[in-house]
Amino acid sequence: MVDFKTKDKYGFEDLLKIMTILRSPGGCVWDAEQTHETIRRDFLEETYEVCEAIDAKSTEDLCEELGDVLLQVVFHTEIEREAGHFDIDDVCDGVCKKMIYRHPHVFADTQVANSAEVIENWDALKRVEKSQETETSALRSVARALPALWRAEKVQHKAAKAGVKQSSEQAMANVAAACAKLQENPDDIGRNLGSLLFACVGLAEASGRLDCEVLLHDAADRFVDRFEQAETVCIQNNSSIRELPEEASLALLHAENA
Repeated sequence: MVDFKTKDKYGFEDLLKIMTILRSPGGCVWDAEQTHETIRRDFLEETYEVCEAIDAKSTEDLCEELGDVLLQVVFHTEIEREAGHFDIDDVCDGVCKKMIYRHPHVFADTQVANSAEVIENWDALKRVEKSQETETSALRSVARALPALWRAEKVQHKAAKAGVKQSSEQAMANVAAACAKLQENPDDIGRNLGSLLFACVGLAEASGRLDCEVLLHDAADRFVDRFEQAETVCIQNNSSIRELPEEASLALLHAENA
């Protein structure tokens, strides 16, 4: 039994203590074995669950899921504290200094007229902070760990800010050209399909910065709805959707293109 007193209500310091206990001798064997790499996926999953709670507009779930994300922050920080690299105060110090530096219109005498100027200043200060001396360095700074659509979107938006942009008509033509190339060169389907997807992201950017992740999620939802309707009919007819003829199966996938 570890030396820890239970309470009716806990705070941040209690969370830090619990994590230290869990990874200490006599704590939890599993927690003690974890590394940044082994819990990396957990961090991603917990973050997506926060997004689920936001989408569901559930205050209760949001509170719980934010706690799970906070646990991941504390977990990774504890690993580094044990290694003697940094602790939670260093993490807080870094982000506080960043917020003060990137908000000179609040903490200094910089004047801004609107939120657009705030973002413009933020981007400029970030480039100085990250020593991004070229436009390319700004593009390369976009995290590769992001979902591919999201990364492509951010890369193209940064390129547009640097002057490399297109109209929606030009973007539409680029999608058509990429699609034609895909059909003409089926032997290089991987590369050409990637180019087509990138062109589609470009069309979303040129059409008013449409959110590709949201668009694709919505399309997937519509497909699931069509699938459910087809399966319901099959069940009513005492059959299985697995028994659908090929033409009907293709109609499910291509219904929006008809």
